[in-house]
This record gives sequence, structure tokens and C-alpha cells, in this order.
Amino acid sequence: MKTTKMFVVMLACLLSGTACAQHKNQTKADKQGWHLSMQSYTFHLFSVMESLDKTQDLGIRFIEIYPGQKLGNGFGDDVFGYQLNDEQQKKLRQEAKKRNIRIVSSGVWVAEREEWESVFSFAKKMKMEFISAEPAREDWDVVEAMAKKYRINVATHNHPNENSYWKPEILLKNIGQRAPLLGACADVGHYKRMNIEPVSALKQLEGRIVSLHFKDIAPKGEAGTLEDVVWGTGVLNVKNMMQELKRQHFKGYFTIEYEADWENNLPQIKQSVDYFNQVVENIF
Repeated sequence: MKTTKMFVVMLACLLSGTACAQHKNQTKADKQGWHLSMQSYTFHLFSVMESLDKTQDLGIRFIEIYPGQKLGNGFGDDVFGYQLNDEQQKKLRQEAKKRNIRIVSSGVWVAEREEWESVFSFAKKMKMEFISAEPAREDWDVVEAMAKKYRINVATHNHPNENSYWKPEILLKNIGQRAPLLGACADVGHYKRMNIEPVSALKQLEGRIVSLHFKDIAPKGEAGTLEDVVWGTGVLNVKNMMQELKRQHFKGYFTIEYEADWENNLPQIKQSVDYFNQVVENIF
């Protein structure tokens, strides 16, 4: 049996060297179903093409692109969004694939009711797994219907203002009885900015977390404004959050949204990725 299994693996490798290389390069986190992804807003001073290059430099294989970002080289003045035609969408997917990156999501979408079908149709054509979004509370019937129609998950984001889904109770009140395709994009930094402890929020959202905007933050300046810092050096207790997600058997994307040092934040992100992988080694 062992010989047969080894033969099958070797044959698969010969037939698909790329697939074998990817399997070999899997981190321990990947093997647990935990995937680091990049939120392109981290690079909002740059184009999508430049964001893909930076993501490749980091060794990250997944990306979430925000609506309105300039596409850059080869796309003229066009920006990322559902208005892209089929040829542009194909070209964008190809550019990502050349860098060994997959566009798994887009957002954060804040759309008008009549726009949601275009958003979901675009996500489906782009072969995304989910969108991150903050739908108006009165639009959930439409959003749920579109999620079911296109089989696209919705990760509901929580901007730090009281008009959003800033605390888990608000989100659960709106989606608790709805399709499991609807869930949370838990921005752990924004929870803290609204005086909510992230670990407590994650516990409340158990079973409904689609993805995270993962980060660490710390007070800076005289005003003590909470700003992004290298993971493990701030006030969020990254390790505790990861242990809670392990307890929940979470599988999905830890989307990096590093909102600081805008002109050159790759060194800080690299340190954060190293810390993430170190914690994974310790807790699994």
C-alpha cells in the first residue's frame, strides 16, 4: 500500500510540477486551513499591479482587492470594480496567476441596493470565494438572495463607527437566522477601537467567521491613537486570538490589512508574517 501511494504521488508530481512545488512550500498554517491573504488597501498608494508584485515579494499567495484601486500597468486609467469587461477580468486573473497569486475576494463593498447583483456577478466571474462588504441593514434580503444565486460567501466587515456592524450583536441580529453563506469579516483592530475585546468578539461570532482583517495595534502619539504595528508588539494579544480561532476549528483567510507606514510597509508585514508562523508552530 505504501509503495502504491508513493508511486501515485510521484506520478502526480511528474504530471504537475507546479502543484508539487506548491504542496512542498505549504506552511504549517496552510496545512491547518489557515491562509494569509493580502488586502490591497495596504498598498493603496500603489496600483493593483504593484500590489500584486508586493504580495509576491512577501510570498503570500492570496489577495483581496478593494474597489476603486487603479489597476496600473497595462490597464490604462481603469480601476478595479464590477465595470471591468470580460477581457479585462481575464487579463487581471492572468496577471495574478503569473505571480502565483489568486484573487480570492474583493471589498470592502458598500453598495446601493441595485448594485448588489453586479457585485456578486463580478465576484463569480472572477472566481472569488467571497466578498467583504457592509450592506445596508435594510438590504439583507437582496444580499442573501444574491449570495444564494451566485454561491458566493459574504464576509461582513465592521468599520469603527456606530452606523456599521461595529459589535457582533448587531451583525448576528441581522444574519443570525439567514443562510450560512453570510458571516463576518472580523476586523480585530476595529473591534478594539470601539472598546470591544477582539477575543470576546470572536467567541460571539463562532461559526460565522468567513475571514478576518487581521492586525495588531498600539497607541501612538500624544493622543494615543491606535495605529497598526508589527503583529505581537501591540495590545491585541495576537496569540490569544489565534488560539481562540484554533479552538473554533476556523478554516479560512487571515487577511493582512496593515494601515501604517504606507510608503514602505513590507518590512513590518514580513515581521508580522514571521510572527504569525511562529505562533502557529507553537499552538499546533
